[in-house]
Amino acid sequence: MSSWRSLLLRIGDNCPDYGTSSDFKEHIETCFGVIRRELEHSSNEILSFLLQCAEQLPHKIPLYGTLVGLLNLENEDFVKQMVEATQANFQDALDFGNCDMIRILMRFLTVMMCSKVLQPSSLVVVFETLLSSAATTLDEEKGNPSWQARGDFYVSCILSCLPWGGSELVEQVPEEIESVMVGIEAYLSIRRHNSDTGLSFFEDDDESGRGVVEKDFLEDLWGRIQVLSSNGWKVDSVPRPHLSFEAQLVAGKSHEFGPINTPEQPEPLSEVSGVLYGKQKHDAELKYPQRIRRLNIFPASKIEDMQPIDRFIVEEYLLDVLLFLNGCRKECASFMVGLPVPFRYDYLMAETIFSQLLLLPLPPFKPIYYTLVIMDLCKALPGAFPGVVAGAVRALFEKIADLDTECQTRLILWFSHHLSNFQFIWPWEEWAFVLDLPKWAPQRVFVQEVLEREVRLSYWDKVKQSIENASALEELLPPKGSPNFIYSIEDGREKTEQHALSAELNNKVKARQTAREIISWVEESVFPNHGWDIALKVVVHTLLDIGSKSFTHLITVLERYGQVFARICPDHDKQVMLIAEVSSYWKNNAQMTAIAIDRMMGYRLISNLAIVRWVFSPANIEQFHTSDRPWEVLRNAISKTYNRISDLRNEISSLKKSAVSAEEAATKAKTELDAAESKLSLVDGEPVLGDNPARLKRLKANAEKAKEEEVSVHESLEAKEALLARALDENEALFLSLYKNFSNVLMERLPDPSRARTLRELKSIQADEMTVDLDESSVMEVDNESGRPNKSLSNGGKESSIYNVGEKEQWCLSTLGYVKAFARQYASELLQNIFTVMGGKQLRI
Repeated sequence: MSSWRSLLLRIGDNCPDYGTSSDFKEHIETCFGVIRRELEHSSNEILSFLLQCAEQLPHKIPLYGTLVGLLNLENEDFVKQMVEATQANFQDALDFGNCDMIRILMRFLTVMMCSKVLQPSSLVVVFETLLSSAATTLDEEKGNPSWQARGDFYVSCILSCLPWGGSELVEQVPEEIESVMVGIEAYLSIRRHNSDTGLSFFEDDDESGRGVVEKDFLEDLWGRIQVLSSNGWKVDSVPRPHLSFEAQLVAGKSHEFGPINTPEQPEPLSEVSGVLYGKQKHDAELKYPQRIRRLNIFPASKIEDMQPIDRFIVEEYLLDVLLFLNGCRKECASFMVGLPVPFRYDYLMAETIFSQLLLLPLPPFKPIYYTLVIMDLCKALPGAFPGVVAGAVRALFEKIADLDTECQTRLILWFSHHLSNFQFIWPWEEWAFVLDLPKWAPQRVFVQEVLEREVRLSYWDKVKQSIENASALEELLPPKGSPNFIYSIEDGREKTEQHALSAELNNKVKARQTAREIISWVEESVFPNHGWDIALKVVVHTLLDIGSKSFTHLITVLERYGQVFARICPDHDKQVMLIAEVSSYWKNNAQMTAIAIDRMMGYRLISNLAIVRWVFSPANIEQFHTSDRPWEVLRNAISKTYNRISDLRNEISSLKKSAVSAEEAATKAKTELDAAESKLSLVDGEPVLGDNPARLKRLKANAEKAKEEEVSVHESLEAKEALLARALDENEALFLSLYKNFSNVLMERLPDPSRARTLRELKSIQADEMTVDLDESSVMEVDNESGRPNKSLSNGGKESSIYNVGEKEQWCLSTLGYVKAFARQYASELLQNIFTVMGGKQLRI
């Protein structure tokens, strides 16, 4: 990397490029000196790279803005081009709805205004343009209120710029910025309060405070800006290096920022329909998502003392680093621990990362990314961050009964993976009390599932050794994962006819007989003499046993003999029994059960509808509140179905582009051929219609080839569209079956509405029926931060074994949690056929 690139990239960092200095002013002066010399030779490269740095390292934007201000004193044309390039990128971001780029470029514009590069009035015009678009969106005649998410996003972008330049705007254009603030206040007065119902981390948050409406994200940000304004716009967490060069920068020429245009307003609703409004609102929130939902894990006494606006800014820094450095985990951790703020923020950093890991409906990145970042932060801050992470786990464990079902699953997966990277070390004796809780208590289930996932990542004896300080917890370990092969003769079982059939089948496989030959043997020798049930057991157990040595062995068996399964289980009823036999064979290994069923669905040996029916079989229904085993299989089935649709849509999109290119190529080739055929040429001195015969032959061949390619692409497109239509029908049938099954089992078990209308009331049924008189002050602690009673009740300094939710109620809570999780994750698909799912007339939107 050339020296000027390295200096731009590493400005503000403690690195060899800047020697031992960590002073921002010295960094800027050093970088400016090198860039100024290089401008004559590499101005285009510098412009592009500098803008790229500002866009992808936004926590350094004040440094880049000051650098641009100094360059403006030396080369106004270069900086004018920088402003024009920023304007072009900003307009593109608006046109394509690139939220991150809109937000960051507005921050960059604000900082350039502080460095006298941009006229304050130009920045105010940008604010007014966005504010006007936001207000129009809420107008029922000119806009579409269901797209409020876009208006909220625009206004949040304006407000989020003010910590970086509010004082300069108030000083230089006080009336204009006051007008903007009045406009924002007016917008807030007419918009709908944005409820996070269904997206809250804790179930009680959806139902708490019926008489008190908590601020949503935009209202909260407005309140923080109001506090900042009353404090004279003083911000500790935003570097202001331009002040060190103020005497020089004031001599620079301020440039105009070109006009911008916001996207056209969405079409107004053609009819008042809750479904249409809900779908458009959902689409808007997908395109303009709320960036963070705060997860208040720690009590106020532990969180670092900082001003309200400083918390917002540090969150912005952390989220930006997570966003732009997601492919460089070590760089990400390095930047996260070295933010340009003068105070500690370890607890806030942990809360922010966990808020992203648990963000609903989906985290911005795969959960493994956050796992790796937390690991690297623990290594980067070994004396501080591991304790903070452990405190977060303990706090979340205390509230696990109220934590959203999907969040519980993610927390289990993260925690087990995290421990596997730190030698499975954890003070399990702190949680040994869960053995005294009922088997359905969320804390007990959490420990059980974490241990089961740890076994997957290591081996049974290793995990057993890790809990030796709480050896009683061995009760919660899963069985050792050996197969349950019912035709084994090693344990002295009496040999039966079925054992002989299994041995015969095993020999046929060893002899490499084909699937067709084995199917013939089953149909001619096994079916007539032993019946279908015995044939199924023999085939499933024997073939799975052959494939049990490894994942590769399993895949080989399914690829080679999958047609045997398909032949004996051609319909849903028999496929359900096939899945039951797979589960029976791997009853000691939940992971292999899930893998085998998933692979069988991948090879289309079993359908997703059969999997749904198996999940809702009586034996599995009884596990809904005590085990993740059936839910894992169901999650995999729905995910695979959805991924098929996503893949087909991507392939169709690509084929449509190829079709356009093929049509253009065929048209061009045909045009060239027609032109050559109509051309007059001289042959033996006589005019003849047509070009040189050799050239004509070549052009004709090219035209035919281009036409064949066009036809081929269109045929492929038609085939993929047919597959997509089939996949959409399968998806519709899947969700219809899923929610019918949910409805049936819940209707059987939910209490009468007169006893419980909310989740909170459902939880309290058992407690209300208890007749034991307990001293409330001694058995219940209240979390001062949230006002919620802790579900792990205290008794003499040790955890009590009281869990006041009955088994039937917990079953309902767990099942309803999964109903919500699936509806939330696949809302777009469900809204396509909402009336079908609800049992009414089908409507495709």
